[in-house]
Amino acid sequence: MNNTRTLSQRACPTRRTIGFTTLAVAISAALGLPQLSLAQSPEQDLLLEEVVVTAQRREQTLQEVPMAISAFTGEQLRDLQADNLDSIQGAVPNLNLVQGRGSNSSVNVFIRGVGQPDALQSFDPAVGIYLDDVYMSRIQGAMFKLYDIERIEVLRGPQGTLYGKNTPGGAIRLITRTPGDEFEAAANVTLGDYARAQASAYVSGPVSEDLSLGLSVLHDQRDGFVTDPIDGREYNDEYTTVARVKGAWQASDNVRVVFSADYTKEDVALTLGRAEAPLISIDLATGAAVPRFIPSTDEYNFETSTDMGDLGGQRSDHWGGNVTVAWDINDALTFKSISAYRDLTSDLYIDIDATTLQLGNVFVGIDQDQFSQEFQLLGDNGGSVTWVAGAYYLRENVPSHQEAYADDFLLFGGFPISFLRTIDDDLQTTSYAAFGQVDWAFAENWNLGLGIRYTKEEKDYARTTSTFSDLLGNADPAFAFSDSDSWDAWTPTLTLDWAATDHLNFYGRLAEGFKSGGFNGRANSAPDVSTFDPETVWTAEIGAKTTSSDGRFLANVAVFQSKYEDFQARVSVGDGIDFRFPVLNAAELDISGAEVELAWFPIDPLQLTSQIGWLDSEYGAGGFSGSDGVPDEPAFSPEWTARFGAIWTVDLSGGAAIRIGADANYRDAMQLSVENSPVLTEGDYWLANGFVSWVSADQHWTVTAGIKNATDEVYRVEGQDFRSVGNIQTAYYGDPRTWTVSLDYRY
Repeated sequence: MNNTRTLSQRACPTRRTIGFTTLAVAISAALGLPQLSLAQSPEQDLLLEEVVVTAQRREQTLQEVPMAISAFTGEQLRDLQADNLDSIQGAVPNLNLVQGRGSNSSVNVFIRGVGQPDALQSFDPAVGIYLDDVYMSRIQGAMFKLYDIERIEVLRGPQGTLYGKNTPGGAIRLITRTPGDEFEAAANVTLGDYARAQASAYVSGPVSEDLSLGLSVLHDQRDGFVTDPIDGREYNDEYTTVARVKGAWQASDNVRVVFSADYTKEDVALTLGRAEAPLISIDLATGAAVPRFIPSTDEYNFETSTDMGDLGGQRSDHWGGNVTVAWDINDALTFKSISAYRDLTSDLYIDIDATTLQLGNVFVGIDQDQFSQEFQLLGDNGGSVTWVAGAYYLRENVPSHQEAYADDFLLFGGFPISFLRTIDDDLQTTSYAAFGQVDWAFAENWNLGLGIRYTKEEKDYARTTSTFSDLLGNADPAFAFSDSDSWDAWTPTLTLDWAATDHLNFYGRLAEGFKSGGFNGRANSAPDVSTFDPETVWTAEIGAKTTSSDGRFLANVAVFQSKYEDFQARVSVGDGIDFRFPVLNAAELDISGAEVELAWFPIDPLQLTSQIGWLDSEYGAGGFSGSDGVPDEPAFSPEWTARFGAIWTVDLSGGAAIRIGADANYRDAMQLSVENSPVLTEGDYWLANGFVSWVSADQHWTVTAGIKNATDEVYRVEGQDFRSVGNIQTAYYGDPRTWTVSLDYRY
């Protein structure tokens, strides 16, 4: 697929391109960071070049898609210095995407205030992550390396019609490079501070008349950002190896097969945060809370002491394969099949209290596998009507084993009582769906889209937990329960778009998303056994996208309003030995917002871009109060997000070029826990990044020096709120200032 000319092409003095976000306007179409490119031509400077995406299961330009969508090509990801999926944080309005709490390989993602508030595997993601159209059922293992990506598409708002696992928040699609008919090769070596060393390579091309293959590999390692001042050990490090093979086979004139297999292995030390609240023990003889740790009030210096250094780190193996078959039945009809299997094994040691106390020391091991099958039938009458119909099936198994150690939590007359809880559980999910969407150009410059999806999900859950103590013995004999339930929903989508002029489009979209219910994966006694209901989100959007007639300026504006019902929340209640973590359908949320995206080429060497998001998220009638009874506000929903970027290209004699880029990202204050812990409230902050690149005249070689978080801002991105156990409230911090120097070769 021809995506768009890439940003590096601007190094050539005879042509320049510019990528930026597409007008996410219209009911779901408002949010976008569409990537249009500006190319020189003899007739007119800087004509807008089309970008092709497949957000609606068929090839369309970003300007044609009536939904909120941002797209990033591989070149744009390099300009963002994006190595992991969380690197697009800040470049998409109203997106919060960071590393998940206590785990190197997990993600915490919210779009427009809708996300997954608990990392436990018994919760389903509210934002779907897809790798080559294959849905990732867990946020664990979803922190993908961005090393051979053709493009990323971020769809904001409910995806209740066309996407595999119906999600109310949105979808993030990673599309890897598909080998073509010409030989391609690329290699990269990156070095940086904290002993950063990364190497990657990609090669692809035809191996026969009908078959092309591609192979990519990457290894990335660096020392830890966090140091234990007691023994000097380093944590929050990186040691990841990734490999992917992908092939394209023209089986016949009308049948094309694309297949791939990938493998990721991670083996790192603990991921440590910092205790932000005083920690206590409970003396059962007196009922008194005994102070054990007083946190520092100084700015975090990336030093944390832990008692888990000898236990182990965090290891995961994540692999999978998929086969996509496209059969052109005739000129108007195409049948597509997407078959996939994935397997994730993850063994994580996590020091939740982030101190030398044994209050929240846990081991979490999961062995997840999933099989999915999707069928699509795409039609085009060659005129005013296009349509897609399909069916989807997913079968997932998530067995896990967990251990929780808390020998410093309980005392009796001042003497410690050992505490060990073991948990074995198993969740099986079966999801079925049938969907369809029709787009009808019913009049000149007018288009109407109507979609509907039926989703049914069945879940079976079994859990056994035991508690052991040297004083109490097995005081809490094995507690076990099992349950099963099913949920279904019809979720529609309605879109209307109007091309008022050649340079001005208006959109409107009304859509519903759905996330099924589930079972409390933290229930350790009968009172906590519960089934929570599904979540649904209705979103209405309107917007406009416009480009100037000379192709030098683009402005995308969108506004939206969402009704979020039956928000699934895990809270922490109780004290002493009676601590519990119930899950409840907490409340409704009323969410309003707007996005503005601008791109401007004021003079030929200079590209300016900006993405601004405004979000007003609040609980509906009755509000929501956690265990402390204080009215709360939604977590991970900053009121303002903004990014301002510039790239200056200097053409050198002989055809080479220097590119200088800088950007500043702003994030407003936000809550890092559902229950609004005061110490887990992050204030507003700015992050600054920059790079300088030299590109050879033949564009084969690039040398880049980059810096991220140039001002060394100290900021928090995640929080653990388990206040009913020793008052644990732990924050996780974003990366400190880092620099890299890289050498790229592309053939």
